[in-house]
Amino acid sequence: MSYYIAKTVSGDFDDVIARVTEALKTLGFGVLTDIDVAATMKKKLDVEFRPYRILGACNPQMAHKALTVEDKIGVMLPCNVIVQQMDKGVEVAAVDPVASLGRVGNPALDEAAEAVKAMLARVVEAV
Repeated sequence: MSYYIAKTVSGDFDDVIARVTEALKTLGFGVLTDIDVAATMKKKLDVEFRPYRILGACNPQMAHKALTVEDKIGVMLPCNVIVQQMDKGVEVAAVDPVASLGRVGNPALDEAAEAVKAMLARVVEAV
């Protein structure tokens, strides 16, 4: 089982970030964190790294459901979506919450995980 949903697209890196952010917004997600991995690698290690961003996306309704069922599930939130420059385009990849939340072993999370997976798959496809 894969732990992510991915697609490579053509276009400008920053434009793809904007498209991902808008697609997330359309499905009720906000971006809580935006980690610029390349800038962090440069600052902390003085290492050049390809454009790579980690967007911490959260759908408040789904997060509330999950936290109500499993109080420690916050260690697995928010849902990360990465955008990275590749040789043949820009890759967009989102965590597969079914794979990650399935490890928790609480069947009460299954429905929410499936719903979030479907939403994130729609985000990836929409870009």
